[in-house]
Amino acid sequence: MKIYPFHLAFRSLQLLLFAVVLTHCGTLFAQGTSFAPLKPKLGPDNLASLEPLPSAPGEGATFTSGLVLPASPGSMVVIASAPVVTGPKEFASHPFWDRENRVLFTAVGAFAVADFCTTRANLASGGKELNPVTRVFSGSTPGLAANFALETASTIGISYMFHKTGHHKLERITSFINIGSSAGAVAYGLTHR
Repeated sequence: MKIYPFHLAFRSLQLLLFAVVLTHCGTLFAQGTSFAPLKPKLGPDNLASLEPLPSAPGEGATFTSGLVLPASPGSMVVIASAPVVTGPKEFASHPFWDRENRVLFTAVGAFAVADFCTTRANLASGGKELNPVTRVFSGSTPGLAANFALETASTIGISYMFHKTGHHKLERITSFINIGSSAGAVAYGLTHR
């Protein structure tokens, strides 16, 4: 059987993973049970700590080391240690027409107007529309205006869809992509008159 280089890499990866598991298996057994006195009031605010926090050294607190056992063995309870799990972070939602979206949509509209003006001027002087979608609408000025109005409206609509589904970064990125493509089209139209 011929051994290929990726087989060697895969086997060395398996050995490395096995070595990591062997070295860390001792930490798995370190999370055993502990004997601690039962505290009567355990709420969500003190689940991470069963013992009260020590006071400052100047306040007469004594620090002991070792296992502290209660006076009566009947009040002893076995408590299994478990990690404290918190829920997923919920990001603060913002209104759709906040200041940043208003600025972005204004820029989308302004670049659509600039793209309309340069495209119309280039078509009037004998140029050719390079965008195949816009080429369908470039037969008349109202058709060209409708194309850029639909482009702006669809950018706002896609941003709104991302906003409603909770994808707030994509909501903003949609406007940035449209602004960038319109700015590129305007720059290309102005340099190729």
